[in-house]
Amino acid sequence: MKKVISLLLVLTLILTACSGGTSNTDQTPSAEAPSQTGESAPTDDITEGGRYASEQVYKTVYSEEVTSINYLKTATNVDQLIVANLVDTLVDYNQYGIVQPGLAETWNVSDDGLTWTFNLRKGVKWVDFEGNEVAETTANDFVDAAKYLLTPVNESATANLFYGVIKNAEAYFNGEITDFAEVGVKAVDEYTLEYTLKEPVPYFESMLTYVCFFPVYGPFIEEMGDVFGTSNSTLLYNGAYILSDFEPQMQRILTKNPTYWDADNIFIVELNYKYNKEKTALAGEMYKRGEISHVIIPPSSLDEWMSNPELANQVRPDKLGSYTYFYTFNFNPKFDEEYQPENWKIAVNNSNFRKSIMSGFNRIATMTTEDPINPEYRIINTITPPDFASQSGLDFTQTANLKAITDKEIFNETEASSFRDKAKEELTQAGATFPVKILMPYNTDSTYWANEAQVLKQQLETLLGTDYIEITLMPHAPTGFLDGTRRAGNYSIMKVNWGPDYADPQTYTDPFRRGGNYNFPEYTTDVDTDGKNLYEVYEGIVNEAKSEYTDLAKRYELFANAEAMLIDNAFVIPYNVSGSEGYVASKIHPFEMPFSSFGISTLRWKGQKLLAKPMNTEEFYASRTEWQEKRAAALKEAAKK
Repeated sequence: MKKVISLLLVLTLILTACSGGTSNTDQTPSAEAPSQTGESAPTDDITEGGRYASEQVYKTVYSEEVTSINYLKTATNVDQLIVANLVDTLVDYNQYGIVQPGLAETWNVSDDGLTWTFNLRKGVKWVDFEGNEVAETTANDFVDAAKYLLTPVNESATANLFYGVIKNAEAYFNGEITDFAEVGVKAVDEYTLEYTLKEPVPYFESMLTYVCFFPVYGPFIEEMGDVFGTSNSTLLYNGAYILSDFEPQMQRILTKNPTYWDADNIFIVELNYKYNKEKTALAGEMYKRGEISHVIIPPSSLDEWMSNPELANQVRPDKLGSYTYFYTFNFNPKFDEEYQPENWKIAVNNSNFRKSIMSGFNRIATMTTEDPINPEYRIINTITPPDFASQSGLDFTQTANLKAITDKEIFNETEASSFRDKAKEELTQAGATFPVKILMPYNTDSTYWANEAQVLKQQLETLLGTDYIEITLMPHAPTGFLDGTRRAGNYSIMKVNWGPDYADPQTYTDPFRRGGNYNFPEYTTDVDTDGKNLYEVYEGIVNEAKSEYTDLAKRYELFANAEAMLIDNAFVIPYNVSGSEGYVASKIHPFEMPFSSFGISTLRWKGQKLLAKPMNTEEFYASRTEWQEKRAAALKEAAKK
């Protein structure tokens, strides 16, 4: 394990090196306390020779209370952490990200891609909070859920996801039609559900794990009315767990549902959440006392943990997330005259200028301010993260022109200097003045971002010269941060992020759409070697990809080429993928949980077991390598079907 250096020392070392010319939820489980479910502890078959804890009880402390457990209404992550385990979906994802049967045993899609038919599993029971059977889950439950979603007075926060793809759903929501039979959701019979789409949606299958596609027992929700989902007794359950105890700002306890159709794959028999408003301050000590078995370790505390051999052997990185962070150039500057927006327009529309900044960005050095142990872990060369999407067993980041970018190191001092020299000559002829003023905002709520901004400023100015660029850091309060910076065009270069909405690379093109508020690329005047506007060429490739519904290999290739074009022309500078919780000490096995970059599958405890002892960093990376190999094999196998 690498020795941990204090963040202050890291920052000092980086700044010194630069001056010398060189380069969005907490889960805190435990297996220590006795079960309150009345079930016997798992047998030795579950412990697998001592690898897993003999008592599978998850305990955590939390400080942010849920706002609603009405899953057809809420869209917040803190709420979905709970409801994801209470109600099942038509399909689900396993630990390798392969789609699995859920409430639907089988399904098929029509040749035109518009009609999806799901054959439901028989015998799945709705139960109350005491485990009493109420009814069977049928196709009508999905129709009733859709009616609730599309009734505006119910104020569903996810209705738009549903009516964005389902035929006539938006018209019904807006009152343009009143006959629900015209909406594209139908119970063909008790166990056959049919969805009809507005147009072919290749990624529709992945949308089925969003809460807007959850079922609800119609007679019950009608009986409950406005109190549906306000307590554990006003909800019914057909998922892996029952919310057996729900006392806001005290505790919530989820117990294994004994009637669950796949109960043999539910190993943790209880999820026990205790409220404590001082969670952030107390969690570390609670973990050390054995009261919880998962804790987030902030970078400021890493030194303390790593200086203690016993604790250091319990620290590991968190599994990478699906949000990506990238620096982007603003093509429609709206900042104050003192930062010379007109001069910036000339500079930013020069490819060599943008490439000089991109090649001069030492991303590992800046990432060290946030991750002093292994900064390379989170660095990526693409906007779409690895392991997000694949076609025919090939990861999207290894597709077409994106493969060369994935395999290349962006930081190159020699290239940066060469691009600078070319840009100086071209910009002088275009009427630009030097140094080009660069306005770079950061959020004052993040100490790491502030440190990163300082490192990046000194790094670029040292390498490229203060006679070429002059970077001004603009601290901005967290309140109204995006409205005052990115959305307002009040920046030259800025770090931004994006996360996926569905399982298709199209989702990562959304920040760069015409009329968006990320970097306003449609305002560029830069052209390719044929004299064609670069953004219009990019937009043409994206539109062609969006219209390719049947040949998914071609669709992915087009999206890959479009993203590669953005990066090759330095419209954006890829930086890192989210590290979720950074570093943790935990008895959770990070590679046994369901894997998905969208929907609620990753919030489920299905298939997971608590480890007998925490995984350390060495074990984490070994498990990660094993998981990647097995995922690659699983993707290839799935592609054959």
